Amino acid sequence: MSTSAVLAELSALERILELGADHLDVRVVCEVAADPADPASPKLPVHAITLGNASLHVPAAGFFGGVHGLERIGAEVVIAYLQSLVTRMRWDSTLHRQLESVRLVFMPLVNPGGMLRGTRANPAGVDLNRNAPVDADDRVPWLVGGQRASPNLPWYRGAAGNPMQPEAQALCGLVRDELLSRPFSIAIDCHSGFGTRDRLWFPYAHTRAPVRHLAEMHALQDIFGRAHPQHRYIIEPQSSQYLAHGDLWDFLHLEAGRRDEGGPVFLPLTLEMGSWLWVKKNPRQLFSRHGIFNPLIEHRRQRVLRRHLALLDFLMRAAYSHGRWRPSGPDRPALRERAVARWYRQRPGR
Repeated sequence: MSTSAVLAELSALERILELGADHLDVRVVCEVAADPADPASPKLPVHAITLGNASLHVPAAGFFGGVHGLERIGAEVVIAYLQSLVTRMRWDSTLHRQLESVRLVFMPLVNPGGMLRGTRANPAGVDLNRNAPVDADDRVPWLVGGQRASPNLPWYRGAAGNPMQPEAQALCGLVRDELLSRPFSIAIDCHSGFGTRDRLWFPYAHTRAPVRHLAEMHALQDIFGRAHPQHRYIIEPQSSQYLAHGDLWDFLHLEAGRRDEGGPVFLPLTLEMGSWLWVKKNPRQLFSRHGIFNPLIEHRRQRVLRRHLALLDFLMRAAYSHGRWRPSGPDRPALRERAVARWYRQRPGR
């Protein structure tokens, strides 16, 4: 049996890769056993997909999903956007012109083993977004903030001192090669499961201190609000809600900041879809492990895909056009101060 046959999302992704073969650069960055204890267990590939201009002088946008295996809708959003682009490549001259000046990077199924098993963690029992070597500088919520007690409990970080899991290393390697190597990049990691509102989180998760490129984050949310005035996303630092150990995007943003004083500008976002709203509308979903994190009724799933594809396309355009909206010169400190007042002033720990 082929690996794609055991996981519907992988099968859908591989069909898109075949359809877009003339335009996509595809490589398998790692393979993961669905059951590490079973030598006969199928190996599941983690794909890295790129398109557009490969020059390191152009900006980039990265799209990631499926970090947590239970949150299938995040992978589906990223796969749907990739399918939209591949289909448009056949007729959309504007898209072809855009791709001459931007690089697009996809990892739609970061944790295929966890998705196949129906678990938040990967097959080794590790929560990939608690797996980076970053410790919170204040107390974190019990379990939720990451724990090292046991892989049999949720939010397990992995044993202290161990290397990051292969899937986490693959994600970080792709980000280093394709995003941090450029002067400007944006990334979005699609999740679900927190509250009844859709949130766009930006670093940090490990500290309440403001992120290095706070002025750029404020400018990005400003142009998004002007372009989509009816949007319903709450845009905020993750630390507004809780602190956590081991966040991959904190780790990568910190690494970007250590590269040199002047750059690169790297703006990672996490889309946290408010899955509790789906449960509120359909309480029977509480009796399904997948139903807590995903819309199970098809028309709701389609609505979710339509709504968030506009966000992903905006981020591609924002990366492509970053020179028109990025703050610079004397305007930047004032914009940062407005961002501090909006997101951090009067918060505990400041």
